[in-house]
Amino acid sequence: GCAGGRQRFEPERSWPDNTNLDKPKDLLAPIKEKYGLGLSWGDLMILAGNTAIESMGGPVLGFCAGRIDDDSGVESLQLGPSSEQIQHYPCPVNGKCKMPLGSTTVGLIYLNPEGPMGIPEPSLSAHDVRDAFGRMAMNDTETVALIGGGHAFGKTHGACPYGPGPAPKDAPGNPWPGSCGTGKGADAFTSGFEGPWTSNPTHWDNEYFQTLSSFNFYKHKGPGGHFQWAVNATKSPTAPPPASNGKPQRIMMLTSDISLTIDHSYKSLVDHYAADLKGLENDFAHAWYKLTTRDMGPITRCLKTKDLPPPQPFQYPLPEPPAKLADFTKVGGELMKSVLPAHAAELVTLAFQCANTFRSTDYQGGCNGARIRYAPESEWEVNTGLEAVINTLQSIHDEFEGLSWSDLIVYAGSLALQTADAQPGAQIGDFQFCPGRTDASDGVGSQYLKPWISGEWSDTVDLLRETILRSGLTDSEAIVLMGRLRSEELQTERGFTGSWTTTTEMSNAYFKVLTENKWDENVDQKTGVKQYKAAGKELYMMKTDLLLLEDSKWKAIVENYAMYNDLFLMDFKSAWTKLMNLDRFKGPTANICDDAGANLVIASAKIAQL
Repeated sequence: GCAGGRQRFEPERSWPDNTNLDKPKDLLAPIKEKYGLGLSWGDLMILAGNTAIESMGGPVLGFCAGRIDDDSGVESLQLGPSSEQIQHYPCPVNGKCKMPLGSTTVGLIYLNPEGPMGIPEPSLSAHDVRDAFGRMAMNDTETVALIGGGHAFGKTHGACPYGPGPAPKDAPGNPWPGSCGTGKGADAFTSGFEGPWTSNPTHWDNEYFQTLSSFNFYKHKGPGGHFQWAVNATKSPTAPPPASNGKPQRIMMLTSDISLTIDHSYKSLVDHYAADLKGLENDFAHAWYKLTTRDMGPITRCLKTKDLPPPQPFQYPLPEPPAKLADFTKVGGELMKSVLPAHAAELVTLAFQCANTFRSTDYQGGCNGARIRYAPESEWEVNTGLEAVINTLQSIHDEFEGLSWSDLIVYAGSLALQTADAQPGAQIGDFQFCPGRTDASDGVGSQYLKPWISGEWSDTVDLLRETILRSGLTDSEAIVLMGRLRSEELQTERGFTGSWTTTTEMSNAYFKVLTENKWDENVDQKTGVKQYKAAGKELYMMKTDLLLLEDSKWKAIVENYAMYNDLFLMDFKSAWTKLMNLDRFKGPTANICDDAGANLVIASAKIAQL
């Protein structure tokens, strides 16, 4: 997405699909300079695109402001081309890249418009179109509206076969000067294709779809040396020349455009938009807003400006919290009567799994909404047995007006940690609980959040590192939370064996056990599940636990917590509170739980002692 403004940095800056985009950024530079740090490059790029569409008569739904610029392109390295991409997400044949890479071709935004691997076969291209746009969570309607709406404007540039010249990574002082004549105007080279899609490429209309529906096309090689498609008729629609002394240009199509007439679903949409401009305007405006806004996360991260549209389905909006929240002191008393401390480890696990879906890359996930109650989260293997834990809370949820499932899950987990507090003199202290979460009515949105790490033997250091990077937590925060209470019963339901620590108290025992024992591979004879067993002891660890000892930085963190229980307790409480609140947005950078006026509640040892 555009949040971060990383198109200014490598590797995105030199992607072939971003050829010549240094020029429009230069045009925007004076505006950026005028408004300074209060205007991010990410916001400016999207706002400029919206304004350009409107200036040509096109439809725009609105604008979500609040993107924060990155100071480097490090977050894009895994998109490639880079050593990180090759190591973690290799694409042996560029043009046949698979998920989780977003494009079929490293360096292109979506797919190769000439056809898969440059083969101009529309039927094959239709597959790549659906694949690439599907990776962006776009359905067929959104896909066709975006392609045709975007191709209502502008033209492709490929005046000769000699290319655009060196990219910024190779010639930062004069990138992409163009190798065709002057390199400008009629001599410009960007994609290597040449020509406009419509006869009026600076005006919004549905001519693109009417042309696809009305004409037959034949493929040929354009002046840039790439296959493209021309109208198979004596008289083709033409557009004004790109230079004042030039001749009118015949319209053209790309293989990916022609593919929309081959695929049955796409073809029905092409015909629909050819006859219904208003329908196109509605669908394009919504798809464009989704494309340019989805990486901002929930609408609560957008600045509240007059241009902000209502919440959209792709933002997975939640209802407003009730005007009056439950009395959490009374809720805590009921928890102590019925489920604590007997089910402390299970409730900690439930709260952790509910909140641990959060990812900082697009601000999705977290426990707000309590989608762990619904599929797909309820069906994930890591959540085996948690439906029964939720059921133990049903009567308490039903008893209190203004008590959401998401607040109850987080509060119960925090209070459970108090019931397992260690001996006097080494206590974890009270937890601050920030109420006001609300509940989703289904699990929509969670389909993109399935964890990469599960404790299975397939876990790797790279997967764990990537998981931590996405989590919004530091290495230390993620690792200290691995010392949380764990339920032996829940782990047994998954096929794992035995206990991880020698105590049920909140202490650094997990890290002591991890560092003080020799670990051997062990296969459960009943389930066939592989894990680690301490030599000569009935203590067990999952693959993920032992991965902490393979990375030298992580190992040092583990050793610190093993040596210093007070440090563990202090850091655990801080990391737990942070994880539980990561999804409580108040604008692009603030958190509602950090407000001086936030209605904070104490999940205290006093309640735990009732």
